[in-house]
Amino acid sequence: MILCCIATLGVLAAGVASAEGMPVFPQAVFSVASDDKIALGQLLFYEPILSGNKNIACATCHNPEFGTSDGVSLTLGEGGIGLGPKRRSNPDNLPEQRVGRNAPALFNLGAAEFTSMFHDGRLELDDAQPSGIRTPLDAEMVEGFDSILSAQAMFPVLSGDEMAGQYSENDVSKAVRKGFLTQKGGAWDIIASRVAGTPEYRQMFDGVIGQREIRFTDISNMIASFVAFEWRADDSPFDRYLNGQELPEETAVGLELFYGKAGCSTCHSGRFQTDQNFYAIAMPQIGPGKAARFENHHRDVGRIRVTGQAGDAYKFRTPSLRNIAATGPYGHDGAYATLEGVVRHHLDPINSLNSYDRSQAILPDLASADDWTILESPVDMAAIASANELEPIALDDTEVDAILAFLQSLSDETSLKGRLGVPDRLPSGLPVD
Repeated sequence: MILCCIATLGVLAAGVASAEGMPVFPQAVFSVASDDKIALGQLLFYEPILSGNKNIACATCHNPEFGTSDGVSLTLGEGGIGLGPKRRSNPDNLPEQRVGRNAPALFNLGAAEFTSMFHDGRLELDDAQPSGIRTPLDAEMVEGFDSILSAQAMFPVLSGDEMAGQYSENDVSKAVRKGFLTQKGGAWDIIASRVAGTPEYRQMFDGVIGQREIRFTDISNMIASFVAFEWRADDSPFDRYLNGQELPEETAVGLELFYGKAGCSTCHSGRFQTDQNFYAIAMPQIGPGKAARFENHHRDVGRIRVTGQAGDAYKFRTPSLRNIAATGPYGHDGAYATLEGVVRHHLDPINSLNSYDRSQAILPDLASADDWTILESPVDMAAIASANELEPIALDDTEVDAILAFLQSLSDETSLKGRLGVPDRLPSGLPVD
């Protein structure tokens, strides 16, 4: 493992890790796209025309103002009005089913080391698949996606509670309900036709792909190009430290703890602090969970829904920690509002699970008593605790503060601001969130 030697990392009296002990990582490989593709992707990322009811864009739940997430524990997509913590349900069109997971941040997803997407990794690179990507669509998955990021960008449009809309209320949601997804005339085709029917988009695509039919994969490829460019985060104080610059004393102590005594780098390894693997860490479970529409429970059993392997119960993907200070709430269900809260959870997961403070959750106005169903179920709580893989770690408050200082050093201000920013207008004429 790249970081196997980091436990011996030394800190000088001035608070700077010694040159001999500095972490060494391979250079990150990022996707590169033309300016035309990136500019087109920027517009499409903020474009509500991609949603069934033309009222939600990718940026609604992945907003730069909230660290490319949305500032709440559980996302409110279709049926919501407003942005971030101020987003509320639409009394004239309440959602039929709430989203059960936190909106993940988008930083560095254009780097080659990101080979799986979503909290449970249900979208993964797989050379055995004709498309090169294993997805829940199985045989229906089409070819033409330039990257796994491109494929990921377009799955929310098939989700009724995220972007597609509720049953029978628009042409996209009707197609999804009937199971017409990727085929001719299906949901993806309907959205592509909307874009192609917008003269300005048609002209812009002509300059990128020529005068052929605009396919859904073309749209997602443009969005992925923009996301990879806009939110590339590799110029933080930590990156500059890797190139020989000094860190403040408390930050350097936190770095040593992170890669040593605290054991954080066992899972949060690599240049972007993720091993891309899946672990059960007894995260408190709040909200509606992850259930199929025919199921009636509030559990989210994580990775096991993808693999079917009993040992994967309650496992979720190790998130990257880049810009982590700006991307709360934390956890697959946003159980912890603060960075300190989730750090302390890692120190004693089972005790933290059993003593969870519900005020840590930031929930929209649709929150109900059902959100605490799992926390109030001894059977479910025991199952989550039993799956836990983390041993308790003893750190004092000063050491926790030092780790938090190190995590702050992973912030890249350029990526947090965004390189192109929010467009002033959209070709569709719809408002920009």
